[in-house]
Amino acid sequence: MSKTICVFCASSDQVDPVYFAVARQMGHGIGCSGHRLVWGGGRVGLMGELARSTRAAGGHLIGVIPESLRKAEVAYMEADELIVTADMRQRKHVMDQRADAFVVLPGGFGTLEELSEILVQKILGYTDRPLVILNSMGFYDKLLELFEHFIVQGFARQKHRTLYHVVSQVEEALAVIEASTTDCRRARNG
Repeated sequence: MSKTICVFCASSDQVDPVYFAVARQMGHGIGCSGHRLVWGGGRVGLMGELARSTRAAGGHLIGVIPESLRKAEVAYMEADELIVTADMRQRKHVMDQRADAFVVLPGGFGTLEELSEILVQKILGYTDRPLVILNSMGFYDKLLELFEHFIVQGFARQKHRTLYHVVSQVEEALAVIEASTTDCRRARNG
């Protein structure tokens, strides 16, 4: 069954080429599996690599970008759908509404914010859609240590570990999503 996969990742072009390879693999996997990509709508950094590789593999692209970034000419104009929002909050809302599952690739503060928001939604029971952290080359090891620290110190519950999947390969991320039987419309509409 075809799903819309929301991928959060960096927009920086200044990162190690190994992370571009991961974005390329993710896009290829999404496109070849017949899934749709919803992403931040950018043409730069891992975002652009992800979009280009999804397109090259025949995937459908849904870009969501704030007007200020579209004006800065960083939008991937070749998207099948390019949704321009007023701001970042609206961008995240639209991406969330369109997604059947979430994958987190390496990224910076914006990616961390997106991951945190979806995780909190899962903790509060607002969604049960899959959340997959692609921990390529141990990129998220320190963050995952912090999550464990939250649990050990009593700021999070043991059961919160079950709300996200940590994988190291693109194939594993896609397998988690494809195994999901979540009725995403019910999850979004409560």
